[in-house]
Amino acid sequence: MEYPDHPLIASLSTMPKTKVLITVTAYPLPSRSYDELVCTAGVREDGSWVRIYPVPFKFLEFKKYQWVELDLQGPRQKDFRPESHSPTKPDLSDIVVVGDLGTKYNWEDRKKFCLQEVYTNMTKLIDDSKEPTNKSLATFKPAEIIDLIVEPDDKDWKKDWLDQLLQLDMFTSGNGQKPREPIRKVPFKFKYHFKDESGRESKMMIEDWEIGALYWNCLRDAEGDNNIAVQKVKQKYFNDLALTKEVYLFLGTTSEGHRRRWSNPFVIVGVFYPPKIIQTRLSL
Repeated sequence: MEYPDHPLIASLSTMPKTKVLITVTAYPLPSRSYDELVCTAGVREDGSWVRIYPVPFKFLEFKKYQWVELDLQGPRQKDFRPESHSPTKPDLSDIVVVGDLGTKYNWEDRKKFCLQEVYTNMTKLIDDSKEPTNKSLATFKPAEIIDLIVEPDDKDWKKDWLDQLLQLDMFTSGNGQKPREPIRKVPFKFKYHFKDESGRESKMMIEDWEIGALYWNCLRDAEGDNNIAVQKVKQKYFNDLALTKEVYLFLGTTSEGHRRRWSNPFVIVGVFYPPKIIQTRLSL
C-alpha cells in the first residue's frame, strides 16, 4: 500500500540533491561487480569534501571543475570515513551538470572553493586522520616538490580481476554484446617526493586519472617508446607543474590504509596547479 500524502514520504521525495564540484577522478579499477569503477571526489559550496564511490566508468564523461547535482546516501556502509558516500542511483541516471568553473583570473573561481582549508603540515593532517576526526580528504600545500619518481609496475591487472571480466563476457555473449576489453593498466607508478613546512619529506603515489591518461597519450605520440613517454610525463608534472605553477595536492586515504591505521594512509588523488602570481613592487 502506498501513502503518497504521508508527510515523511513527501519530505523524502523532495530532499535536495547534493551539489558537488568535481575535483578528483582516480584511475579506474576493475571491480568485483564485473565493471570498471571510478573513485571520485569533490567539494561542496562550503568547501567541505565528499567522496563518491562507487561510480561507473562513464563518470569520466563528466569533466573536472563541473558542478553536478545528484542524490547521495551515506556515509557508505563498511566505510567509516565521514566524507564517503554512495550515489543513490548507481547508474547516475539522476546526475545533472549545473555549471562549471574556468581558469580566468589565475583560477580565482576554482580557488574560492578548493582552497578554503589548506594543510601545510603532514603530521597535523595524519593526526586529523585518526579518531575521532577520521579526516580522509584534504587539500595540501607542499613547501617544495623535490622530484617526480617513476617506478616500474605490473603490466597487467591481477589475474582474478581479468577472470571476472572473462566471466562477464561468457554471461553476456548470448545477448549480442561484444567481448569487452578492460581499461589498460599503466605499467608505472608515479610519485611526488615533497617536503612540508616543517621539512618532513613524503613520497606519495599519484592516482589521478589525469596522469594515467597523459602517459597513454605520450606513449602514442612516442610511437610506443616507453622511455620517451615517461620522460614526457616527468616533463609535465615536474619541469612544468612543480617548478612553474603554484601546486596544491588533493590527498585522500585508501580504505585499507585508513582502516589499518598505516603511518601515512594518504595518496595523491589530484593535483591543483594555478599559475604563480608574481608580486610586483610598486615604485613610489
